Order: sequence, then C-alpha cells, then structure tokens
Amino acid sequence: MAEESTITARAEDDKIRCDACPVMCYIRPGLTGACDRYANRDGELIRVDPHIVLDRTLAQGGKVVPFDRGGDWDGRLVSGGESFVTAVGSGTTYPDYKPAPFIVSAEVNGVDMVTVVTEGIFSYAGAKVKIDTDRFLGPEQSAVRVDGEAVGHVTTSEYGSQMLSLGGVHHLTGGSKKEGRVTCEALLELCNGKAVELAIDGGATLVVQAGKPPIVNGAEEARMRVGCGSATIGMFAKQWHGKVDEVVVVDDHITGVLSEHQAGKLLGIRDTGIRMKGRRSTPGRYFQVAEPGLGWGGTNISDPLSILGAFDAKLAWPGLRLLLVSTTGEHYGYYVLDEHLVPVETEVPADLYPSVERIRENCEPALASVLFMAGAGGSLRAGVTENPVRLTRSVKDSITRVTCGGAPVYVWPGGGITFMVDVTHVPENGFGYVPTPALVAPIEFTLPLAAYAALGGHMDHVRPATSVIEREAVREMAPFSDIPWPLAARSQG
Repeated sequence: MAEESTITARAEDDKIRCDACPVMCYIRPGLTGACDRYANRDGELIRVDPHIVLDRTLAQGGKVVPFDRGGDWDGRLVSGGESFVTAVGSGTTYPDYKPAPFIVSAEVNGVDMVTVVTEGIFSYAGAKVKIDTDRFLGPEQSAVRVDGEAVGHVTTSEYGSQMLSLGGVHHLTGGSKKEGRVTCEALLELCNGKAVELAIDGGATLVVQAGKPPIVNGAEEARMRVGCGSATIGMFAKQWHGKVDEVVVVDDHITGVLSEHQAGKLLGIRDTGIRMKGRRSTPGRYFQVAEPGLGWGGTNISDPLSILGAFDAKLAWPGLRLLLVSTTGEHYGYYVLDEHLVPVETEVPADLYPSVERIRENCEPALASVLFMAGAGGSLRAGVTENPVRLTRSVKDSITRVTCGGAPVYVWPGGGITFMVDVTHVPENGFGYVPTPALVAPIEFTLPLAAYAALGGHMDHVRPATSVIEREAVREMAPFSDIPWPLAARSQG
C-alpha cells in the first residue's frame, strides 16, 4: 500500500510525487515512475510488483491462514515460524531518516524474533560471474562490454572456471551517462536470471545466464574440466597402466606427462623419451606449452602433436603407445611411434576408450554463476536502528543474520556489511533499479527481539509478521527447497 512504502506529495495536474528514490518522479495517473516499480492509480501511489512472503506450508501443499487481528494489534506475538517476510516488493527507506518499510516480529520455537525488511538502493554494487570453461575468454583486466560500453573486467581465473567482475560504482556513476545506464541494465538482467551478451576486449563473446551453460563464441559449453593436466594424471594413472605407454593431458596451465609424473613413477611406468615444449616445473608438470585459446585444454592448439618435440632415441622405441587427451575428454587422440619414432594416429583401442569416458564422466556440467555483491551503507542501516554501527557489530557477532530475499548471504569480514548472494536463490524478479542509476535489492536483518531493542531499534514500528499477509499486494511463495529456512538457525534461541 502507498502509506506503507513511501511518502508522497500531490502536484498539479493530478501528478503524484514519489520519493522512493532520489529521482523523485512526478507520476501522472495511469503511468509508472522511471523505475517501473511505482505507479499512480487513481491518485494513489501503489507498488506495481507484489510483496513476497515465503511460507513453508505452501511447499507441502498447505495454505496460509491470515492473522485475524480483530482490531488494533495489542502487542502480543503470535507463532510465525512458518512465514518469512522478504524485502522483495517491500519498498525502500529513502529518504533515509525513515524506519524500514516493515519491521515484523513473531515467536519462533519459543523465541521472540524480529526481521527488519527493506529494499536497498545500491550504487556500490555489482556481480561476480563464474563461468565454467577452460576456453580463453580474454586477458586478465580486459574490459567486459555490453553494447560497446565497459561494464566490468576479466579477473583472475579459478580452477576450471573463468571469472568476471561486473558493475560497481565506477561503472554505474563514474563514467558517461550511457555507461551507467547500460551497466545498470546488464546487472539487473543478470541478477534477475536473464541472459546477457558480453564481449571481452581481445577475447571472446559470450552469453551468460545464471544457472545455465555459458555460450562462448556461439558454442554452448557442456562441461568444466576434471582438473589440471597434472591432477588428471594423478586421478586416472591406474586406469591407463598396462594399456598405454605414455599419456599427455593437455591443459592451458599445467600439462601432465604420465611417465615423468610421480603417479607414473609409483606405478613403475618406463621412461619414454618424450620431449615437451613449454617450461618444465616439477617432474611431469609443464607450464606454457601453448598460448591460451579455444582449442585443446583451453589452449590455442588444434594439433596436439605441436606441443611435442622429437622423442629421445635412447629411450623411445617403435610401437610406443601414446594417448593425448584434454582435461575434459572433449579432445583425444591415440598414436603409435613408427620405426622413425614419429607418432602416427591410430584408432583408440577398445580397452583404452573407457578411460577417456571416465574423464568426461568426472567433469561437472558447465554453468554460469552470478553472485550479486553490495555494501549495506549507513543510510540503509539507519532504517534498522538510530545507531547504525550497532547493527554492523551485531552482524559481525552473528547475533543478526542477513538474508537477501530470504536467501543466505556471505558477509565479508572487515568493516561494514558487504555481502554476496547467489541470485538463483532469490525470488523471481527480486531485483529492481532506480535510474540514478543504481540497483535495488532486497535485504533482511533477523535477530532476537530483545537484541533488537538493545540495538536501539525502531521498536514503535514493530508489528506482527502475520499481519503482512492481509495486505492485498502480497504474494505468498513456497521457499526454495535447497537453501536453509531463514528462521531455522534462530530456533535454538
């Protein structure tokens, strides 16, 4: 309802002034504001999207029973452990002297709990994107672009995944107006589970969607690597023993060689006289055998023999059996040395092929993961308590739990409340925007009622959680089955 979300001022020509964000739109009847979140309906400011309440009874086919107040609330708490009031659709605290839109309380397993619910306006926000692939996406620090505008950069890769850092205040507000708008739109789409096309300077184009396989240069990725080349040798050496004389696992970072690797030594595998290009690290491990790319094992090669030198005639022998394979099993080849010790490609023997399939089997499906990251600033915290630093300390002391649309978050150590959340755990369309530009994200703070009073919380705004269900703009949803119930950890008191 309008009176629960924002203060408004009527202007001329039946416009309504909305102060839910710094833009402070004047909205004509029948239209929405610039954010598409608030509208003027017959002279009343309404929230367009519903306020989401999670209810565990819905997961079992149950039905929420509204709380019958029978008049004004008398201050007594009622059982509310089956319902969790999220901040999705709740409204914001802007201008920031106001208490949060909803401060709700309930008894959970004998403990009086309170949840402070608000949608934060985040300029200091972005997304960390994990892309499961060995493909070369672009050099570290290269700009990531949408519609030609820089919206982030490539950051350090992780085991089997490439990483992007998108958004942040520099791109949202520190560049051109177009850069800020494009960045905000891209972040909003990603955080709401939509597909976004990205282009990386000096690298690939890709389509990213949270929880879906990434598409790199038009090709959908199927699997992430089982490990680096050295790790793959260690995992599967026994399966190759006796079936092949040498194995090279091609990888853009650490290429493994079976006969030199400690796993091969322990199995008594004979020296083969193989010579590798690249920089030798420890035995059986080679760096920089090729440049990064879209070929074998994340390198730029299409012919795996190009990373081999001539075999040492003192150690190699005609008939030597050689398997070359990538870290996903996507690429593989079987070779036998001829009388000149030159590898000749041959059909993979039937007893060797299952080991290639085992590599594929152990590769997890490739996905794109999107983590929204933001800092809950002092103004937002003022909606919780008149002394914001107490909230920060309460979070650090694990007295107050932070959630995002009911989803668990990771709170970074150090100062402030900087958190990350997997966007696939946030209710559908849980993120919004304001055209300042900034993202709007749900955030909830849950703690014992007594602890909330000790924080200097806005106790005169506390109301029963179940009363929220009576609002016409509320939509009840079953919680996600694979994440913890937001109130469960507090049930022990």
